[in-house]
Amino acid sequence: HALVDGVSGANLTAVILDSSPDAPAPTPPAEPFVGEAEPSQLSLLGKAVVDNLGRPAKLVRMQLDLVRQLGSSTGIQALGTFADMAARSLPSALRAPVVGLRNRTRDHDTVPVFDARPAPRTSFNHSVTAHRRYACCSVSLDEAKLVRRTFGVTLNDVVMALCAGALRTYLADRDELPDEPLVAMVPVSVRPSAQATTGGNRVSALLAELATHLDDPVERLAAISRGMKAAKAVHDALPVAEMLENVVEFFPPAITARAMRLISRTHMADRVQPPFNLTISNVPGPRTALYVGRAELEHYYPVSTIADGSGLNITVQSYRDKLDFGIVTCRELVPDPWCITASIQAELALLVAAAGAATQAAPEPEVNGSRPTRSAPQRTRRSGSSSRDAATPRRPRPATPRNGTGSSRT
Repeated sequence: HALVDGVSGANLTAVILDSSPDAPAPTPPAEPFVGEAEPSQLSLLGKAVVDNLGRPAKLVRMQLDLVRQLGSSTGIQALGTFADMAARSLPSALRAPVVGLRNRTRDHDTVPVFDARPAPRTSFNHSVTAHRRYACCSVSLDEAKLVRRTFGVTLNDVVMALCAGALRTYLADRDELPDEPLVAMVPVSVRPSAQATTGGNRVSALLAELATHLDDPVERLAAISRGMKAAKAVHDALPVAEMLENVVEFFPPAITARAMRLISRTHMADRVQPPFNLTISNVPGPRTALYVGRAELEHYYPVSTIADGSGLNITVQSYRDKLDFGIVTCRELVPDPWCITASIQAELALLVAAAGAATQAAPEPEVNGSRPTRSAPQRTRRSGSSSRDAATPRRPRPATPRNGTGSSRT
């Protein structure tokens, strides 16, 4: 991430590797590449002085833009959203006034992004150490798309549901499953199409509840889909990327680094309620085979990062006909992440079985003015809590085979 974000990294990989095992060797450049000379301390100081001379004007423009944006309808909605986020991390005594602000600023005709309640603390929501554990697995992209088409959700919703079901199983097996749903931080690419081939980081984020309090995998998928739609609607309506980019530009790096070290040394993450439990990232990758020389790239397992308070990261990279999952965690917080990968594969099997049952139970076309009736499909359930979501999930739609075609983007 010091150089590129996930989307740029996937594009860079596709450029570096070959699309054919018989691809010719790269042609040497006509002139050797000469990199930029290492800057001296004096030149760095000069560039910093020039940059800082223009900062007051940039700061004034940023403040004017912020005032103008907050005065608009989307800005008012942003205040309510930020109040939601702030309320998650506040003690219960201070949460009431923030919830009051949220209720005054939110449009009550729209679905709130999430309730103003903190994310439940789990065993992986503590300060991390220098030790890591890594696990990976692959699932069928075609099967994930079958679930997507059958229940009318996005592919990213399916990925979130697989992670949610696996985490529910992991926590339930250890008698740690909280009554409240887990909350995931979901990175969102805000890269314009005109900058698709450029480097750098163009990433924002949204918070989404994983409905881990629901036992039925289909109901859990439907609840995640509704929550993601509401979160995306608010995110797309706000100039989040530009606001974050402008604000971060004025953070002094030295002060920021010292603040992060202080947070780590004092183990503040062990005492503050986490705003989210983990990070789940879904990056679309190439759909065709790639090669290194004549060696075929078989899987694309991603490796990401964790931080204090959020010691679990699940990143998914689509490649050809697979979804490759990479799980990074702290050894002291999640000693055996392979249990989670096994549950991810088992969760997809449950959803595929439910999709098959829904397809068989779908109404058949009318014949001579009459339509045969069938009973509703049986829900596939796990043992454990029987709590239900208050809302009724969308009626399943029959799956239409497409031989694996379609985009992996959501």
